Amino acid sequence: MAMPDTARRWTAQMVRELPEDGKRYEVIHGELVVTPSPRPRHERVRVRLMEVLQPYLRATGMPESLFVAPCEISWDEDTLVQPDLLIVPSEEITNDWSTYKTLLLAVEVLSPSSARYDRVVKRRLYQEYHVGTYWVVDHEAAVVEVWRPGDERPEIVTDVLRWRVRREAPELAIDLEELFRGLPV
Repeated sequence: MAMPDTARRWTAQMVRELPEDGKRYEVIHGELVVTPSPRPRHERVRVRLMEVLQPYLRATGMPESLFVAPCEISWDEDTLVQPDLLIVPSEEITNDWSTYKTLLLAVEVLSPSSARYDRVVKRRLYQEYHVGTYWVVDHEAAVVEVWRPGDERPEIVTDVLRWRVRREAPELAIDLEELFRGLPV
């Protein structure tokens, strides 16, 4: 279960200094969130999404724009998150995570330990920082919640997930039945 540490106010720098132990450490407005390593089913979904997104981005002229966790997205000193997948504009790509400020797409694949944070806390953060589109992928329920900055409720997608990296780009269509087919139990 994702556990917040409310005993003190954490900073992004404090999280960066924690030892590598296989857990994911994030800080959202000073609150430390610790989640265990993801399960194989979670990782299978993440890899499948990566396999669909990469050729799409290549075809739209943005082949280097897709990143996967672990990463360090931080908009201020008391926030550092690690989306499972993220897409950034080509002009922000450097070898320094601090330059990654504009997320065109952030994706979180739900785990039992992270569902509340992904659906509520991170979603609000991503909306606050105007992340273009945020997908909450619920592989147990076989749905994707699609959020945009001004949304009060998500679009619940159960069949085909559609997205464009840019307004003029062709549409990406992901068949959710195919995405979730044959996942480990």
